[in-house]
Amino acid sequence: MFTKKTYQPKTATVSRRWHIFDANDKVLGRFASDIARLLMGKGKRDFAPHVDCGDHVVVINAESIRITGNNKPVQKVDFRHSGFPGGETITPYGEFLRTKPERAIILAVSGMLGKNKLRSRQIARLKVYKGGAHPHGAHFAVAKPAAVPAAQG
Repeated sequence: MFTKKTYQPKTATVSRRWHIFDANDKVLGRFASDIARLLMGKGKRDFAPHVDCGDHVVVINAESIRITGNNKPVQKVDFRHSGFPGGETITPYGEFLRTKPERAIILAVSGMLGKNKLRSRQIARLKVYKGGAHPHGAHFAVAKPAAVPAAQG
Protein backbone atom coordinates (compact mmCIF):
# COMPACT_ATOMS: atom_id res chain seq x y z
CA MET A 1 0.00 0.00 0.00
CA PHE A 2 1.42 3.36 -1.05
CA THR A 3 0.40 6.58 0.61
CA LYS A 4 1.33 10.12 -0.23
CA LYS A 5 1.62 12.80 2.39
CA THR A 6 0.48 16.34 1.77
CA TYR A 7 3.37 18.76 2.03
CA GLN A 8 2.97 21.28 4.84
CA PRO A 9 5.38 24.23 4.77
CA LYS A 10 7.11 25.21 8.01
CA THR A 11 8.03 28.73 9.04
CA ALA A 12 11.67 27.69 9.40
CA THR A 13 11.91 26.50 5.78
CA VAL A 14 10.32 29.56 4.15
CA SER A 15 12.62 31.51 1.82
CA ARG A 16 11.89 35.23 1.78
CA ARG A 17 12.76 37.54 -1.10
CA TRP A 18 12.91 41.34 -1.11
CA HIS A 19 10.77 43.37 -3.52
CA ILE A 20 10.91 47.10 -4.19
CA PHE A 21 7.91 49.08 -5.43
CA ASP A 22 7.85 52.63 -6.71
CA ALA A 23 4.55 54.31 -5.75
CA ASN A 24 5.04 57.14 -8.23
CA ASP A 25 1.58 57.97 -9.71
CA LYS A 26 0.02 54.64 -8.61
CA VAL A 27 -3.58 54.23 -7.43
CA LEU A 28 -3.68 53.38 -3.72
CA GLY A 29 -6.09 50.42 -3.72
CA ARG A 30 -4.66 48.55 -6.70
CA PHE A 31 -1.15 49.17 -5.43
CA ALA A 32 -2.01 47.90 -1.94
CA SER A 33 -3.54 44.67 -3.26
CA ASP A 34 -0.33 43.78 -5.12
CA ILE A 35 1.70 44.38 -1.96
CA ALA A 36 -0.72 42.35 0.19
CA ARG A 37 -0.34 39.34 -2.11
CA LEU A 38 3.43 39.42 -1.70
CA LEU A 39 3.27 39.86 2.08
CA MET A 40 0.95 36.85 2.38
CA GLY A 41 3.02 34.76 -0.03
CA LYS A 42 0.06 33.89 -2.25
CA GLY A 43 2.20 33.67 -5.38
CA LYS A 44 4.46 30.97 -3.95
CA ARG A 45 3.91 27.35 -4.77
CA ASP A 46 4.26 26.31 -1.13
CA PHE A 47 1.64 28.80 0.12
CA ALA A 48 -0.42 27.78 3.12
CA PRO A 49 -2.87 30.19 4.75
CA HIS A 50 -1.84 29.19 8.27
CA VAL A 51 1.92 29.74 7.71
CA ASP A 52 3.61 33.11 7.40
CA CYS A 53 5.42 32.54 4.09
CA GLY A 54 5.41 36.02 2.53
CA ASP A 55 8.24 38.22 1.29
CA HIS A 56 9.65 41.59 2.33
CA VAL A 57 8.36 44.67 0.48
CA VAL A 58 9.95 48.13 0.31
CA VAL A 59 7.85 51.01 -1.05
CA ILE A 60 9.53 54.24 -2.16
CA ASN A 61 8.08 57.59 -3.30
CA ALA A 62 4.99 57.20 -1.10
CA GLU A 63 4.18 60.91 -1.42
CA SER A 64 3.26 60.34 -5.10
CA ILE A 65 0.43 57.88 -4.41
CA ARG A 66 -3.04 58.98 -5.54
CA ILE A 67 -6.66 58.00 -5.14
CA THR A 68 -9.29 58.06 -7.87
CA GLY A 69 -12.87 59.25 -7.80
CA ASN A 70 -14.56 62.60 -8.20
CA ASN A 71 -14.91 63.59 -4.56
CA LYS A 72 -12.91 60.90 -2.80
CA PRO A 73 -10.18 63.24 -1.46
CA VAL A 74 -12.94 65.14 0.35
CA GLN A 75 -15.53 62.43 1.11
CA LYS A 76 -13.22 59.61 2.22
CA VAL A 77 -11.87 60.23 5.72
CA ASP A 78 -9.32 58.74 8.09
CA PHE A 79 -10.99 58.18 11.45
CA ARG A 80 -9.02 57.69 14.65
CA HIS A 81 -10.18 57.69 18.25
CA SER A 82 -8.02 58.13 21.33
CA GLY A 83 -10.41 56.23 23.58
CA PHE A 84 -11.28 59.30 25.62
CA PRO A 85 -14.61 61.13 25.35
CA GLY A 86 -14.51 63.52 22.41
CA GLY A 87 -11.16 62.09 21.29
CA GLU A 88 -12.03 61.44 17.66
CA THR A 89 -9.83 62.78 14.88
CA ILE A 90 -11.34 62.93 11.39
CA THR A 91 -9.00 63.82 8.53
CA PRO A 92 -10.08 64.08 4.86
CA TYR A 93 -8.05 61.67 2.73
CA GLY A 94 -6.66 64.41 0.49
CA GLU A 95 -4.96 65.99 3.50
CA PHE A 96 -4.06 62.56 4.94
CA LEU A 97 -2.21 61.62 1.74
CA ARG A 98 -0.28 64.92 1.82
CA THR A 99 0.75 64.70 5.48
CA LYS A 100 1.12 60.95 6.14
CA PRO A 101 1.35 59.00 2.86
CA GLU A 102 3.31 56.19 4.53
CA ARG A 103 0.51 55.62 7.02
CA ALA A 104 -2.11 55.64 4.25
CA ILE A 105 -0.30 52.84 2.38
CA ILE A 106 0.19 50.79 5.55
CA LEU A 107 -3.51 51.12 6.47
CA ALA A 108 -4.62 50.12 2.95
CA VAL A 109 -2.36 47.06 2.88
CA SER A 110 -3.27 46.06 6.44
CA GLY A 111 -6.95 46.08 5.53
CA MET A 112 -6.27 43.63 2.70
CA LEU A 113 -4.39 41.10 4.84
CA GLY A 114 -6.10 38.31 6.73
CA LYS A 115 -7.71 39.30 10.02
CA ASN A 116 -5.72 36.86 12.15
CA LYS A 117 -2.56 36.56 14.24
CA LEU A 118 -0.32 36.53 11.16
CA ARG A 119 -1.25 40.08 10.15
CA SER A 120 1.16 41.82 12.55
CA ARG A 121 4.08 39.68 11.35
CA GLN A 122 3.20 40.28 7.72
CA ILE A 123 2.77 44.04 8.06
CA ALA A 124 6.11 44.23 9.92
CA ARG A 125 7.82 43.15 6.67
CA LEU A 126 6.40 46.20 4.84
CA LYS A 127 8.73 49.23 4.80
CA VAL A 128 7.34 52.47 3.36
CA TYR A 129 9.45 55.60 2.65
CA LYS A 130 8.35 59.04 1.53
CA GLY A 131 11.26 59.72 -0.82
CA GLY A 132 13.28 57.64 -3.22
CA ALA A 133 16.00 56.68 -0.71
CA HIS A 134 15.79 53.68 1.60
CA PRO A 135 18.29 51.90 3.91
CA HIS A 136 17.67 48.39 2.52
CA GLY A 137 20.08 48.54 -0.42
CA ALA A 138 22.16 45.63 0.84
CA HIS A 139 19.21 43.27 0.42
CA PHE A 140 18.96 44.10 -3.28
CA ALA A 141 22.70 43.84 -4.03
CA VAL A 142 23.49 41.51 -6.88
CA ALA A 143 25.84 38.70 -5.92
CA LYS A 144 29.25 39.08 -7.52
CA PRO A 145 30.55 36.11 -9.50
CA ALA A 146 33.27 34.08 -7.86
CA ALA A 147 36.81 35.01 -8.79
CA VAL A 148 38.27 32.86 -11.54
CA PRO A 149 41.65 31.39 -10.55
CA ALA A 150 44.56 32.42 -12.72
CA ALA A 151 45.49 29.91 -15.40
CA GLN A 152 48.55 27.93 -14.50
CA GLY A 153 50.85 27.14 -17.24
